[in-house]
Amino acid sequence: MTATPDDEPVHYARQGPIATVTMNRPDYRNAQNSAMTYALDRAFYRAADDGEVKVVVLAGAGRHFSAGHDIGSPRRDAHLPFERRAGLWWDHSDKEGAESRFARESEVYLGMCRRWRELPKPVIASVQGACVAGGLMLAWICDLIVAADDAFFADPVVRMGIPGVEYFAHPWVMPPRIAKEFLYTGDRMSARRAYEVGMVNRVVPGDELATRTEELALRIAGMPRLGLALAKRAVNQAEDLQGLHTGLDSVFGLHHLAHAHNAETSRDALGGMDIARMKEAGS
Repeated sequence: MTATPDDEPVHYARQGPIATVTMNRPDYRNAQNSAMTYALDRAFYRAADDGEVKVVVLAGAGRHFSAGHDIGSPRRDAHLPFERRAGLWWDHSDKEGAESRFARESEVYLGMCRRWRELPKPVIASVQGACVAGGLMLAWICDLIVAADDAFFADPVVRMGIPGVEYFAHPWVMPPRIAKEFLYTGDRMSARRAYEVGMVNRVVPGDELATRTEELALRIAGMPRLGLALAKRAVNQAEDLQGLHTGLDSVFGLHHLAHAHNAETSRDALGGMDIARMKEAGS
């Protein structure tokens, strides 16, 4: 078994053919700052490169999978530079306005999610508690989702005047009318409802989440490596033929139009919706 130190923003452990990648900011409901996002990237590369790994599990430490992007914790680090590997945009940290925001989000949100989706090994999201906004992006790039019965899903960013999170897979992971309701209301979707609309593969008791996820991962790990990689590629290609790839590009532009509008008409690019106001609104 191999592992990373417990104080890192992402914990990596391998046991047999299963690599478990765990977001490790439980005090902030695993809100994703840049340090966490780039650590996730390194962990997925590590799992891809390790010939012993057949299946990857993505999990969150503590009570929640992920409350989304970090928009206000004491260690929010959106202004800092990081090594860029998901795209060829310039360093955002010394730029302003759209030059900064578009470059950063092209890298850490859209770019990384697209690359993680193509990891040539099955990835299973193990979700408990909150899976909100940016947390959806992490769950949706996974091939399978196993949810605890206390899990809930929400994308409340329309409250910011923004059409949805940067990785806009909504109409592909659920039926379009369900996606519209999900966005228009910002309401929480229960794990059971997520299962009913086809977004989640399995709903299990919370105290069995890790065990049941591992059982599924071990079952998949018994299949041939190349067969799994090709099956994953085949289904991903079918989604792209259904418009996922171009849809992501299109809505990413709308997302940044909304940021620009907010920056011109309110106090910031989030429409003034900080953590406190989002909580008051029901997120």
